[in-house]
Amino acid sequence: MTIRPIIGLEIHVQLATRTKLFCGCRLEFAAAPNTHFCPVCLGLPGALPVMNRQAFEFAVLGGLALECDIAGVTKWDRKSYYYPDMPKNFQTSQYDLPVASKGGFSIPTVDGTSRRIGIIRAHLEEDAGKNLHEGLNHTRVDLNRAGTPLLEIVTEPDIANADEAYTFCVELQRLVRFLGISDADMQKGQMRFEPNVNVSITDDDGTEYRTPISEIKNLNSFRSVRSSIEYEIRRQVDVWQDDHDYTLEKRGKQNFGWNDQREVTEFQRGKEESHDYRYFAEPDLVPAKLDAAELSGFRARLGELPLVRQARFIDSFGMTEKDCEIIMADSATAALYEAAIDAGADAKILTKQFVGVWNHIASASQQSVAQTGINASTVTQLAKLVADGTISASAAAQVAEHHCKSISANADASAAVDLASVAAELGLVQERDEGQLAEWVDAAIAANQQAFDDATTNPKKAKAALGFLRGQVMKLSQGKADPKLAGQMLEERLSDKS
Repeated sequence: MTIRPIIGLEIHVQLATRTKLFCGCRLEFAAAPNTHFCPVCLGLPGALPVMNRQAFEFAVLGGLALECDIAGVTKWDRKSYYYPDMPKNFQTSQYDLPVASKGGFSIPTVDGTSRRIGIIRAHLEEDAGKNLHEGLNHTRVDLNRAGTPLLEIVTEPDIANADEAYTFCVELQRLVRFLGISDADMQKGQMRFEPNVNVSITDDDGTEYRTPISEIKNLNSFRSVRSSIEYEIRRQVDVWQDDHDYTLEKRGKQNFGWNDQREVTEFQRGKEESHDYRYFAEPDLVPAKLDAAELSGFRARLGELPLVRQARFIDSFGMTEKDCEIIMADSATAALYEAAIDAGADAKILTKQFVGVWNHIASASQQSVAQTGINASTVTQLAKLVADGTISASAAAQVAEHHCKSISANADASAAVDLASVAAELGLVQERDEGQLAEWVDAAIAANQQAFDDATTNPKKAKAALGFLRGQVMKLSQGKADPKLAGQMLEERLSDKS
């Protein structure tokens, strides 16, 4: 038989607004339960919602980045159902007029090309609250999340396997972070995935069977996306082999959960269809309208998208894909890098410093490089100090750390800093005086005559011996010698002897 997985994704992305979608309640992760809700969150009689303009703008930017058609008029709908964490007994969402539809998102493939995954729609909706029952014999409800703005992105069933689904989710997180519309921190529930999985099975006589569609609910890691899809494909094929009536026509759609400990999907319930939610237009909210001039402004804000910029960075600056992941973590950091290039920084040195120095400092405080407060002048100076031999690569890290501590103590410290003076103050400026270097080189040779002899007479040991002697020069100079000049002097001494 021939097996072909059919996979689509529903992804909920929490938008990076300060307040909720329809009220002024503040969004705060891990706040004390039930400290951020109001009559609008509860749907109390007489409480009227007001749309969060920034959430709408973020949704438009996300839709444009996904190459969607953006609706000139989009409305709100009530999606009716009862859950304990939805006290209104309906969710304010979008049904027949979503803000964005009919798009596509290209993802890289293992052969170096890309593949476009269709996007059915991207619409705005509010989140529910949260049920708390771990370690209890009852359930408690926290309504702090109720009303949180979500962008729900629904793909076509174009994804061929679990690895493609994994890549799609990784690239989508990267996209929304780059746009600045979401922090997409999965540990905080800001990005959740729901794969829809079934399998087309064609037997030897050419008859096709399609297994029931399983929607795997509320996954919060890339690993669980891949693992749950792989498991579900195997499970569906195994069940069909035992029972050929296990088909979409006879069993319909089903909801499953993912057990991370056991690494299995677990049946939850049958899946509702659209008519089960009894959608109707939200009477308390006016439709949102967008004219051509406004849409043009949003397109201008979009700028160069991550995969296009990555290709340019790799081609122009010699970056690797791993370098791009760090330097393009957000648009502000990528812009900072390019500003330093424009100011004359060497691309190779700058890339190493962004990845190995600035990113290390930023990660320690859970920030991006741009969020540390450094500016283009600062990163340019540091790259040039290494390029012209004023300081070593290792000393550059010390200078950067000292500078960032200064920024933490005084936000104005980044305005007009002279990193050369900082390096001198820390005693990190490399010695380039040829007379002083010659003393250290000659002292290193005198103290290590055997290594010097090996470097000149033993081809097998020559390279290692030269490296050892260079290390001895750096030791004698307490790290102040310019290693490049010291190496040149050692080679001159070796050449003179031979």
